[in-house]
Amino acid sequence: MKKYSAVFFDLDHTLWDYNKNSRETLDELFKIHRLETYGHFGFEDFHDAFQKVNLQLWDQYDRGQIDRHVIRNERFPMVLSELKIENPELSVRLSEHYMSLSPTKRNLIPNAREVLDYLVLRIPLYLVTNGFEEIQSTKVVSGGIEKYFKMVVTSEKAGYKKPSKEIFDFALQHCGCSSQEVIMIGDNLLTDIAGAANAGIDSVFFNPKREKHSVSVTHEISDLSELKSIL
Repeated sequence: MKKYSAVFFDLDHTLWDYNKNSRETLDELFKIHRLETYGHFGFEDFHDAFQKVNLQLWDQYDRGQIDRHVIRNERFPMVLSELKIENPELSVRLSEHYMSLSPTKRNLIPNAREVLDYLVLRIPLYLVTNGFEEIQSTKVVSGGIEKYFKMVVTSEKAGYKKPSKEIFDFALQHCGCSSQEVIMIGDNLLTDIAGAANAGIDSVFFNPKREKHSVSVTHEISDLSELKSIL
Protein backbone atom coordinates (compact mmCIF):
# COMPACT_ATOMS: atom_id res chain seq x y z
CA MET A 1 0.00 0.00 0.00
CA LYS A 2 1.31 3.45 -0.94
CA LYS A 3 2.66 5.53 1.93
CA TYR A 4 1.54 9.15 2.23
CA SER A 5 3.05 12.11 4.05
CA ALA A 6 -0.26 13.86 4.78
CA VAL A 7 -4.01 13.34 4.52
CA PHE A 8 -6.52 15.96 3.38
CA PHE A 9 -10.05 15.54 4.74
CA ASP A 10 -13.25 17.18 3.61
CA LEU A 11 -15.46 18.27 6.54
CA ASP A 12 -19.18 18.36 5.74
CA HIS A 13 -20.75 14.95 5.02
CA THR A 14 -17.33 13.32 5.50
CA LEU A 15 -16.53 13.96 9.17
CA TRP A 16 -19.14 16.44 10.43
CA ASP A 17 -22.62 14.95 9.98
CA TYR A 18 -24.20 17.77 8.00
CA ASN A 19 -27.54 16.04 7.46
CA LYS A 20 -28.10 15.05 11.06
CA ASN A 21 -26.94 18.41 12.41
CA SER A 22 -29.06 20.28 9.89
CA ARG A 23 -32.14 18.24 10.78
CA GLU A 24 -31.67 18.98 14.49
CA THR A 25 -31.31 22.67 13.73
CA LEU A 26 -34.37 22.80 11.50
CA ASP A 27 -36.42 20.99 14.15
CA GLU A 28 -35.50 23.68 16.68
CA LEU A 29 -36.28 26.45 14.19
CA PHE A 30 -39.65 24.92 13.37
CA LYS A 31 -40.63 24.91 17.04
CA ILE A 32 -39.08 28.23 18.11
CA HIS A 33 -40.55 30.19 15.19
CA ARG A 34 -43.85 28.29 15.39
CA LEU A 35 -43.82 27.59 11.68
CA GLU A 36 -46.91 25.41 11.90
CA THR A 37 -48.92 28.61 12.33
CA TYR A 38 -47.94 29.85 8.86
CA GLY A 39 -49.63 27.16 6.80
CA HIS A 40 -50.84 23.62 6.50
CA PHE A 41 -47.53 21.80 6.71
CA GLY A 42 -45.51 19.92 9.30
CA PHE A 43 -41.84 19.59 10.16
CA GLU A 44 -41.15 16.92 7.54
CA ASP A 45 -42.50 19.23 4.82
CA PHE A 46 -40.24 22.01 6.08
CA HIS A 47 -37.26 19.68 6.27
CA ASP A 48 -37.88 18.27 2.77
CA ALA A 49 -38.21 21.76 1.30
CA PHE A 50 -34.92 22.78 2.89
CA GLN A 51 -33.16 19.66 1.64
CA LYS A 52 -34.37 20.26 -1.91
CA VAL A 53 -33.38 23.93 -2.00
CA ASN A 54 -30.12 23.50 -0.11
CA LEU A 55 -28.90 20.69 -2.35
CA GLN A 56 -29.72 22.73 -5.44
CA LEU A 57 -27.94 25.86 -4.19
CA TRP A 58 -24.81 24.05 -3.01
CA ASP A 59 -24.54 22.21 -6.31
CA GLN A 60 -24.72 25.55 -8.13
CA TYR A 61 -22.09 26.96 -5.75
CA ASP A 62 -19.77 23.99 -6.29
CA ARG A 63 -20.07 24.50 -10.06
CA GLY A 64 -19.21 28.19 -9.76
CA GLN A 65 -22.67 29.33 -10.88
CA ILE A 66 -23.46 31.35 -7.72
CA ASP A 67 -21.47 32.73 -4.79
CA ARG A 68 -21.93 32.05 -1.09
CA HIS A 69 -24.01 35.18 -0.53
CA VAL A 70 -26.75 33.73 -2.70
CA ILE A 71 -26.94 30.72 -0.41
CA ARG A 72 -27.17 32.90 2.67
CA ASN A 73 -29.66 35.37 1.24
CA GLU A 74 -31.86 33.22 -1.00
CA ARG A 75 -32.02 29.85 0.72
CA PHE A 76 -34.84 30.46 3.19
CA PRO A 77 -36.95 32.64 0.89
CA MET A 78 -36.82 29.71 -1.55
CA VAL A 79 -37.65 27.21 1.21
CA LEU A 80 -40.67 29.22 2.34
CA SER A 81 -41.75 29.68 -1.27
CA GLU A 82 -41.81 25.88 -1.59
CA LEU A 83 -44.28 25.94 1.30
CA LYS A 84 -46.39 28.73 -0.30
CA ILE A 85 -45.19 31.36 2.17
CA GLU A 86 -43.98 34.80 1.15
CA ASN A 87 -42.60 36.44 4.30
CA PRO A 88 -39.26 38.27 3.89
CA GLU A 89 -38.94 39.09 7.59
CA LEU A 90 -39.43 35.47 8.59
CA SER A 91 -36.90 34.39 5.96
CA VAL A 92 -34.27 36.69 7.45
CA ARG A 93 -34.94 35.45 10.98
CA LEU A 94 -34.73 31.83 9.93
CA SER A 95 -31.54 32.39 7.95
CA GLU A 96 -29.77 34.19 10.79
CA HIS A 97 -30.91 31.62 13.34
CA TYR A 98 -29.89 28.69 11.15
CA MET A 99 -26.45 30.15 10.44
CA SER A 100 -25.76 30.73 14.13
CA LEU A 101 -27.20 27.46 15.47
CA SER A 102 -26.28 24.79 12.93
CA PRO A 103 -22.47 25.03 13.29
CA THR A 104 -22.76 24.43 17.05
CA LYS A 105 -24.15 20.93 16.55
CA ARG A 106 -21.85 18.08 17.53
CA ASN A 107 -22.84 15.03 15.52
CA LEU A 108 -20.07 13.34 13.56
CA ILE A 109 -20.24 10.71 10.82
CA PRO A 110 -20.15 7.17 12.31
CA ASN A 111 -16.59 6.05 13.18
CA ALA A 112 -15.12 9.49 12.42
CA ARG A 113 -13.55 9.97 15.84
CA GLU A 114 -12.21 6.43 16.01
CA VAL A 115 -10.54 6.80 12.60
CA LEU A 116 -9.07 10.19 13.51
CA ASP A 117 -7.69 8.72 16.74
CA TYR A 118 -6.04 6.02 14.66
CA LEU A 119 -4.67 8.25 11.91
CA VAL A 120 -3.41 11.19 13.96
CA LEU A 121 -0.73 8.99 15.52
CA ARG A 122 0.52 7.92 12.09
CA ILE A 123 0.24 10.83 9.67
CA PRO A 124 -0.41 14.61 9.67
CA LEU A 125 -4.04 15.51 8.97
CA TYR A 126 -5.46 18.62 7.28
CA LEU A 127 -8.99 19.82 6.55
CA VAL A 128 -9.74 21.22 3.08
CA THR A 129 -13.28 22.59 2.90
CA ASN A 130 -15.40 24.92 0.79
CA GLY A 131 -17.28 26.19 3.81
CA PHE A 132 -17.23 29.67 5.28
CA GLU A 133 -14.23 30.40 7.55
CA GLU A 134 -16.05 31.26 10.77
CA ILE A 135 -18.73 28.62 10.34
CA GLN A 136 -16.37 25.78 9.52
CA SER A 137 -14.12 26.63 12.46
CA THR A 138 -17.15 26.53 14.75
CA LYS A 139 -18.14 23.12 13.37
CA VAL A 140 -14.66 21.74 13.99
CA VAL A 141 -14.68 22.95 17.61
CA SER A 142 -18.28 21.85 18.19
CA GLY A 143 -17.48 18.38 16.89
CA GLY A 144 -14.45 18.22 19.18
CA ILE A 145 -12.06 17.40 16.34
CA GLU A 146 -9.84 20.48 16.23
CA LYS A 147 -7.00 18.64 18.03
CA TYR A 148 -6.56 16.23 15.13
CA PHE A 149 -5.69 18.74 12.41
CA LYS A 150 -2.56 20.69 11.65
CA MET A 151 -4.59 23.27 9.73
CA VAL A 152 -8.10 24.01 8.48
CA VAL A 153 -7.92 25.22 4.88
CA THR A 154 -11.15 26.92 3.82
CA SER A 155 -11.95 28.33 0.41
CA GLU A 156 -12.19 31.74 2.07
CA LYS A 157 -8.67 31.42 3.48
CA ALA A 158 -7.15 30.03 0.28
CA GLY A 159 -8.98 32.40 -2.05
CA TYR A 160 -10.13 29.47 -4.18
CA LYS A 161 -12.67 26.71 -3.72
CA LYS A 162 -12.74 23.04 -4.61
CA PRO A 163 -12.57 21.70 -7.30
CA SER A 164 -10.01 24.37 -8.27
CA LYS A 165 -6.42 23.16 -8.28
CA GLU A 166 -5.35 26.29 -6.43
CA ILE A 167 -6.97 25.43 -3.09
CA PHE A 168 -5.12 22.12 -3.08
CA ASP A 169 -1.89 23.88 -4.03
CA PHE A 170 -2.46 26.22 -1.07
CA ALA A 171 -2.85 23.22 1.25
CA LEU A 172 0.20 21.49 -0.23
CA GLN A 173 2.29 24.60 0.33
CA HIS A 174 1.33 24.73 3.99
CA CYS A 175 1.96 21.04 4.64
CA GLY A 176 5.24 21.04 2.72
CA CYS A 177 4.28 18.09 0.54
CA SER A 178 4.13 17.37 -3.16
CA SER A 179 0.87 16.28 -4.77
CA GLN A 180 2.17 12.70 -4.97
CA GLU A 181 2.65 12.58 -1.20
CA VAL A 182 -0.93 13.28 -0.07
CA ILE A 183 -4.38 11.78 -0.42
CA MET A 184 -7.79 13.50 -0.32
CA ILE A 185 -10.78 11.95 1.47
CA GLY A 186 -14.24 13.28 0.66
CA ASP A 187 -17.84 12.52 -0.24
CA ASN A 188 -18.28 14.82 -3.24
CA LEU A 189 -17.27 13.51 -6.66
CA LEU A 190 -17.03 17.02 -8.10
CA THR A 191 -15.36 19.08 -5.40
CA ASP A 192 -13.32 16.47 -3.55
CA ILE A 193 -12.54 13.75 -6.07
CA ALA A 194 -12.36 15.70 -9.33
CA GLY A 195 -10.71 18.52 -7.41
CA ALA A 196 -8.00 16.20 -6.12
CA ALA A 197 -7.51 14.84 -9.65
CA ASN A 198 -7.10 18.40 -10.93
CA ALA A 199 -4.20 18.79 -8.52
CA GLY A 200 -2.66 15.38 -9.23
CA ILE A 201 -3.66 14.05 -5.81
CA ASP A 202 -4.87 10.54 -5.00
CA SER A 203 -8.36 10.26 -3.53
CA VAL A 204 -10.67 8.21 -1.37
CA PHE A 205 -14.33 8.57 -2.29
CA PHE A 206 -16.48 8.21 0.83
CA ASN A 207 -19.71 6.73 -0.52
CA PRO A 208 -21.85 5.54 2.42
CA LYS A 209 -24.93 5.00 0.25
CA ARG A 210 -22.91 3.05 -2.31
CA GLU A 211 -24.29 5.21 -5.12
CA LYS A 212 -23.28 4.15 -8.61
CA HIS A 213 -20.97 6.43 -10.60
CA SER A 214 -18.45 6.35 -13.42
CA VAL A 215 -15.74 8.56 -11.89
CA SER A 216 -12.23 7.18 -11.56
CA VAL A 217 -11.09 7.15 -7.92
CA THR A 218 -7.99 5.77 -6.22
CA HIS A 219 -10.03 4.15 -3.45
CA GLU A 220 -13.70 3.97 -2.51
CA ILE A 221 -15.19 3.27 0.92
CA SER A 222 -18.66 3.15 2.44
CA ASP A 223 -17.52 3.35 6.09
CA LEU A 224 -14.76 5.55 7.49
CA SER A 225 -13.33 2.60 9.39
CA GLU A 226 -12.14 1.23 6.04
CA LEU A 227 -9.49 3.94 5.99
CA LYS A 228 -7.48 1.88 8.47
CA SER A 229 -6.75 -0.63 5.73
CA ILE A 230 -5.71 2.10 3.27
CA LEU A 231 -3.59 4.44 5.37
